Amino acid sequence: MAKTQLGARVDEDVAELARKRAADLGLSVGDYLARLVQDDASGLRARAVDAAACFLADHQAVFDEAEQGQQASRGTRAA
Repeated sequence: MAKTQLGARVDEDVAELARKRAADLGLSVGDYLARLVQDDASGLRARAVDAAACFLADHQAVFDEAEQGQQASRGTRAA
């Protein structure tokens, strides 16, 4: 497939995040951005966020219980 060059201006911190994330994934910045756009356009990202929200909602009691246990263990100290 032929490649087309795009230009965009972003804050330096966003550019650095893109560079680092692309490197983490073993991709060029262009390929990383293309993947993000494809995932967004296909609805993949939205479905993933929705699935994560459903998971958290379904299991909120477990997370609350674990957090309360951690807070209780921090509150007890040896005499």
